[in-house]
Amino acid sequence: MVGKVSERVLLREGLERTDNGMKLTTWPDVTPINQKNYYTDYMKRDDQVLALRLQNDATRDKLVQIPLPVPNLADDEDGAATPSNAIDPSRIIVIHPGSQNLRIGFASDALPKTIPTALATKFARTEADMFEALPRRQFEAKTSEQQYGEEWSKKYQKMCADLKIEMRANKRKVLPNSKELVQTFNRRTEPEIIQQHNDPLEVAWTDVKKLKKTNFEAECFIGHEALRVPDDSDPKFKIWWPIQQGWWNEGGYESQEHIYDDFETLLDKALRQELGLRTNSEWQQYSCVFIIPDLYDKKYVEQILHSCMTWFEFSKVCFVQESMAATFGAGYTQACVVDVGAQKTSVTCVEDGLCIEDSRINLKYGGYDMTDTFMKMMLYDHFPYQEINLQKRSDFLLAEELKTKHCTMSQAEISVQLYNFHVRAPNEPTRKYTFKTYDEVILAPMGVFDPSIFDNSTKLRGRRKLIERSYNSYEVDQPDDPTSAAQLAILALVQPSLLSSESQTQEVSTPMKERPAFSFKSDAGANGTPMASHAGSPAPEGSGTPAPFVFGAGKDGSAAGTPVPGAASQPPAGLFVESQERSADSIAAERDAVLPVAPLDIAILTSIQNATKGDEKKLRDLLGSIMVIGGGAKVPQFTVVLEEKLKARRPDLTERILVSRSAKDMDEQVVSWKGASVFAKLPANDSWITPFEFERLGPRTLYHKVLWAW
Repeated sequence: MVGKVSERVLLREGLERTDNGMKLTTWPDVTPINQKNYYTDYMKRDDQVLALRLQNDATRDKLVQIPLPVPNLADDEDGAATPSNAIDPSRIIVIHPGSQNLRIGFASDALPKTIPTALATKFARTEADMFEALPRRQFEAKTSEQQYGEEWSKKYQKMCADLKIEMRANKRKVLPNSKELVQTFNRRTEPEIIQQHNDPLEVAWTDVKKLKKTNFEAECFIGHEALRVPDDSDPKFKIWWPIQQGWWNEGGYESQEHIYDDFETLLDKALRQELGLRTNSEWQQYSCVFIIPDLYDKKYVEQILHSCMTWFEFSKVCFVQESMAATFGAGYTQACVVDVGAQKTSVTCVEDGLCIEDSRINLKYGGYDMTDTFMKMMLYDHFPYQEINLQKRSDFLLAEELKTKHCTMSQAEISVQLYNFHVRAPNEPTRKYTFKTYDEVILAPMGVFDPSIFDNSTKLRGRRKLIERSYNSYEVDQPDDPTSAAQLAILALVQPSLLSSESQTQEVSTPMKERPAFSFKSDAGANGTPMASHAGSPAPEGSGTPAPFVFGAGKDGSAAGTPVPGAASQPPAGLFVESQERSADSIAAERDAVLPVAPLDIAILTSIQNATKGDEKKLRDLLGSIMVIGGGAKVPQFTVVLEEKLKARRPDLTERILVSRSAKDMDEQVVSWKGASVFAKLPANDSWITPFEFERLGPRTLYHKVLWAW
């Protein structure tokens, strides 16, 4: 041990002290904390979070304002009066945007206003001039097989043969030469020209000259006016669809600012024209309930919130998921909601007013694919109007009309039928065609059970080209868009290698995340609880693992493709070697590159299986409460056929499966909107976001405000 050194020694060594003993700074000394025992409660109490603190203050203010009860007053007979602290429903705007239609209205309205989600702006060329004709075909080809491709032709002919076998098994009369009768008649028919003064249903096309430039409104047409703009107008107009397949239409735009601006312009003009709110100052007096998909992109929701707060300046905004709103509209507490839209189909299990996260499935097909495939099948069978092109506005409206009138899922109506239709194009005389149909009317909507017949070639075009995915706030390379075990099982049907990639996400996920990605190795990931150890362990026996499923034979050897509960697949040795070196970002990119398309009956069983996680009672309850909504499901006998398909997949639960439309005889297209309007009237609703909170926290306020795990 070294003792004290004398000043003489320090002087000899050149280490003598030369200062005057004064401190080098006047800054106060900070006592170091005790490293063995320190604690902080920063951001661990509700009164330290702005959003929660404002809620507590509002609750306290309401308690202060409540008057004491007066005992001598007579009983109020009107028990249905609106509570004093509830919002006036006529001051709440409910917005539900879809791929093809936008529904908007006040919460006090019985039904919303419905307009196409389209804008028409001046452009050098129309969409019919810019893009290839739909349905896609080779016009120069001589035979139908060459025109539509041999692969598609074989699928179509196989579906025709399978339908004949099924109809004979159901004791339906099948004429052997029905197809030839239809093709021969359609090939020979000629149109009848009807002059304008003899056409009682003449279409009123949009007059482009009435479009005037104003200081506060964009120079464009929206909705029905946009689709009625003549293709040969002067100047020319182009139709823009900001949303396609349930997400931003990145393939049809060149910049994300253009997408956002078009979507805001669409809502802006809808508020002015459909709801009568002409001036921007009126919007500040209204609240807004916005319906978003169950399996959403966070960037989409954040952009919607930004638009509502900065562009429209609503007094407050809240978000509700589609399936959750549907159960509110139908009055169900527990249901498996199947929403067949125009270009996407979602399947989600809802329990006690909340979506079960691992049950959410988003499929990229819907009613528009039925329209496109129906016209393709008709053209294959020599449809008399061979020039039809769904890129043209008049032909698109005609195709939608033909599908609505003639498509069905009832085998009893399948026979050679004679129909007629009118082709009404701007500045041309009306042409009346006569045509015959046979099995095309049922095979096109039956494509939801065999989606390979749909044209899926361009549905991923431009994906992530303009708008990148959302990332975790703490791990900048960690994607945090919502995922579900059911959606992964559907993607694994298309690309099985995703299972090996996804199983590694638990290893790379950050501890900061509230909901770690599920793991195939343990039951812990199934209920959202972080695993105690990251070490590999054998898969548990039983049905606790949410995914993957074995899409093979059922319990009793039934049809292939049935999700077998409790059958966790074991990956071969060495499968995870490559995936260990991959980042979470590359795994998410691989997942985005797969188009989620699967038969609807398999998707429903997959969703329910992930929602129940082996609970047999809940499984039976959900199978008995399958609710089908959406415009794409308005095909006659859709629910009956879907129920038969599900019973064929699960014959052991035949007596428990029940598929129904929404309750109260409500239009399937407006169930979600109606449910959101009911949700908006609830007096106790803590999910409203105010401009003050958005100004302070920005999109981070969604974490504290939405009713589900953000």
